[in-house]
Amino acid sequence: MARRVRWLLPLVVLLAWLGAAAPLGALSGQLTGLQENDNAAFLPDSAESTRVADLSQAFNPTRAIPAILLWEGDGPLDAAALESVGQALEEATATAEEAGALAGQASPPIPSEDGEAVQAVLPLDPELGDEIVPVVDDLRGAIAVEGTDSFVTGPGGIFADFANGFAGIDGLLLAAAFGVVLLILLVVYRSPILPFLVIGTAGLALTAGNAVAYLLAREGLITVNGQSQGIASILVVGAATDYGLLLAARFREELQHEENRFTAIRTALRRSWEPIVASGATVVLGVLCLLFSDLASNRGLGPISAVSVALAVVAALSFLPAALALLGRAAFWPFRPQVGQQPEESRGWPRVAALVGRRPRRVLAGSVLLLVAAAVFAPTYDASGITFSDAIRGESDGVDGQEALARHFDAGSGSPTVVVTPEETWREVAEAAAGAEGVASVAPFTGGPPGGDPLVVDGLVRLDVTLSVAADSTEAIDVVSGLRGTLDGADPAALVGGDTASNLDARETAGRDLRVIVPSVLLVITVVLALLLRSLVAPLLLMATVVLSVAATVGVAALLFDSVFGFPGSDPGILLIGFVFLVALGIDYNIFLMTRAREESTRHDTRDGVLRALAVTGGVITSAGLVLAATFGALSVLPLLFLTQLSFLVGFGVLLDTFVVRSLVVPAAVTLLGDRTWWPSRLARRPAPEPEREPVPA
Repeated sequence: MARRVRWLLPLVVLLAWLGAAAPLGALSGQLTGLQENDNAAFLPDSAESTRVADLSQAFNPTRAIPAILLWEGDGPLDAAALESVGQALEEATATAEEAGALAGQASPPIPSEDGEAVQAVLPLDPELGDEIVPVVDDLRGAIAVEGTDSFVTGPGGIFADFANGFAGIDGLLLAAAFGVVLLILLVVYRSPILPFLVIGTAGLALTAGNAVAYLLAREGLITVNGQSQGIASILVVGAATDYGLLLAARFREELQHEENRFTAIRTALRRSWEPIVASGATVVLGVLCLLFSDLASNRGLGPISAVSVALAVVAALSFLPAALALLGRAAFWPFRPQVGQQPEESRGWPRVAALVGRRPRRVLAGSVLLLVAAAVFAPTYDASGITFSDAIRGESDGVDGQEALARHFDAGSGSPTVVVTPEETWREVAEAAAGAEGVASVAPFTGGPPGGDPLVVDGLVRLDVTLSVAADSTEAIDVVSGLRGTLDGADPAALVGGDTASNLDARETAGRDLRVIVPSVLLVITVVLALLLRSLVAPLLLMATVVLSVAATVGVAALLFDSVFGFPGSDPGILLIGFVFLVALGIDYNIFLMTRAREESTRHDTRDGVLRALAVTGGVITSAGLVLAATFGALSVLPLLFLTQLSFLVGFGVLLDTFVVRSLVVPAAVTLLGDRTWWPSRLARRPAPEPEREPVPA
């Protein structure tokens, strides 16, 4: 009877997870349909561009995303070509109207002064969301005119190309992530069974996490965009795999001391749940600090990541142990662990531990010097911001069209910057705006034909400001920033908005978030470590090493992004997310090491305890680090620059933390500190132990 009960509980847990997979999968598959990927949807109500957008509704109740249709010839366009352009515009308008995407009347064809190009503005419904992608694709097919190069560009075209970059989230991204994880696990563990158990755990956690995120987004409790969904998906795959590897390694170790598989899994769970829960808690609390962000995109990333990681912990502590209990030693076939079998030491971690034990000062000094040398370049990291067009890697019809537009028209035409000003001072404000650097023209909004009197609504006048540079460019952001300063002198009540101003506000808000959230993350994770390790010295030491590791990672990224990869810059939001993940995930491996070190230190002195912990956990933690770095590396398969940059920041940072900080810096520092590492707990106050008779593995 007792034997039946022992396998009945794991079987029930396993079947419960498998039975829930189908309904959870049905919900998670709908998450992509709730994405919102435009800057305006994420800005706070207090942002100047948001206030202008609200005020502009009174002047033109119809909101729209302007798609600029552009035809460019090799020379001046003749009458036949112009007639064909007019017919193509009619066809494009009919195409948008048939798709329910038209938000107003298209402009007539507008020829350039040199006669070599024609543009028209087609207003698209901003509620389309990601449905704008097929609409723009249809428009590109409809406007083709023989003898010209045609483009759909402007905010509508570029946004469609940007949103299209997230099309591979449910397919290409996850296939790459799971594929690389499976390959690493097969090579490291040389078992065809265990990798699939760990991958299955990660897959169930991902499905459950996306299902819960869908329910929260459907009720309007969180905002989801392609960025947050993609990053959270990668995070849960990496975290669930790491937790699964830690439990599986401890189970294998216990099977070498215990014949009964059920007893071994209970012991493994008892000794693994605390570091796994603590690791999950640091990540959950770390990403929840993103709720302090003023950008809704970051606030949405916090909860969806927290939910995903929490479910990764649940899956790793329920589904995986149930499967391991039922399979027992067969999970590790063909290399089944046997009672009395010595642990494998082929990976050389006992030798690394012996080296650290012999020369802790040299190891610490050399490792810290290496990190500091890289960290010196961190201040050169360019986080001044990137635009939608900069963010798109590879070919983009919208970006190419923007360049063609600038060759023949004022580059900001079709997407004017909007100024709302009091009626009494609108002429002074218009004059000041016209004289600002980077401004091509200023015209009052009349509500009718151009050239009439301005439309006055509630004592306010709207001015449309055309920039001489592309509206979606870093140069345009600088122009709008200068324009705000100029108009503040003409009338402080004048407000500047529009698409370019939204990009500027997003950049400034991301910079504010960086200053607020970074110290919050450091404080929260330090408190978690203090509670887990029951010490004040150890948490401060670990946080100092992780911060140094992050600084070194940013320094290396600054050098490579600018000098090797030639990236146009980066966004402070990417630096913020990279920091949060690196601190929360980087501290994980120190948790795995230090919880084992504390366990060993209760039986030996702290020096031997940390060296034994390094020798025993080195292999599994290194494998976990490789897996996590590889999963974040999968983000680079999507054609979006900021995901490529984030994949490098987190991937390289995890590897640096795994092979330098956790393997050398922390063990060497703890070896030198000894029992003082655990101050003020009882371990720091115990009498000096007897000389250790059992040598540290070497």
